[in-house]
Amino acid sequence: MQDNREITNEEVQKASEIINNLLSYYNSKVVGQPYLGYSLLVAMMTNGHVLLESVPGLAKTTAARVMTEAVNGSFSRIQCTPDLIPSDIIGTQMYNMATNTFEDKIGPVYSNFVLLDEINRSSAKTQSAMLEAMQEREVSIGGKTYKLPEVFVVIATQNPIESEGTYVLSEAQLDRFLLKETVTYPSARDEMEILNRVEAGVFSDVKSGASVDDVVYLQKLCKRIYIDPAIKKYIVDIVQATRMTDKILVPELAQYVAMGASTRAAIAFMEVAKAIALINGRRYCVPDDVKALRYSVLRHRIMLTFAAVAEDVKIEKIIDAIIGSVKTP
Repeated sequence: MQDNREITNEEVQKASEIINNLLSYYNSKVVGQPYLGYSLLVAMMTNGHVLLESVPGLAKTTAARVMTEAVNGSFSRIQCTPDLIPSDIIGTQMYNMATNTFEDKIGPVYSNFVLLDEINRSSAKTQSAMLEAMQEREVSIGGKTYKLPEVFVVIATQNPIESEGTYVLSEAQLDRFLLKETVTYPSARDEMEILNRVEAGVFSDVKSGASVDDVVYLQKLCKRIYIDPAIKKYIVDIVQATRMTDKILVPELAQYVAMGASTRAAIAFMEVAKAIALINGRRYCVPDDVKALRYSVLRHRIMLTFAAVAEDVKIEKIIDAIIGSVKTP
């Protein structure tokens, strides 16, 4: 049931304190990836899932673990390999010789934060089992259904460089992720700071800045953020524009778009806009809240042609052109 009560100043103040604690903790541990921390925070507040793409060794696992520590939540890391099977993730029935019965053993998916490392290395069958858990937020073992935790965020990583022995995620599977972030190499200054922090032992100092209950509080507050019909229309216009690029973009760019975004993109835009409004201490959404994470919402939902890949056309350039063609309310 939708809670339509107006958000009070006290509630906004409490939310701001929680958010500041989480971001401060993240920034004290992770260097040079502010957008990643922002996206992980938005995912927590909306109970969405994040796909991270980068070469190895750029703190994807560290960032996921730091955000888990920040709320004192449970964390599971699953290293995906071609021989990984669904029961390794979801769980299975184990025979108990003492009681002569089968007992359900829940897999590592039952955590507040689940890191799927190199998801594209697992088989299509294993990927679909995990993505089903992400969507339904429950797993079935031996005919019995288990609800996943109230705060359940999957952070999947993939390496775009190596393609040998990988199973590419389909468009329908990619659409299940609320956001897709690309993590880039740090600057020389940031890399120096990383060395200093590792030497100082910052990762051994674990002091949670909030709790899982605080995250649930933020999630409930996000649902009560006011979004005007004009902002909703703006979101719909953006998503509709991705499907008619031949009419709104110049031919040089329109030729690179093979398929536009689904309705799930519109839902993602709305949820993300509400979270960003709350992060900025507001009870209502403005157009800038919609545009703030436009790349993260759309980069895995707009499919490019082979020509775009061959000519190294950046998806961000096309997203900017699409949003630039839509009138801001």
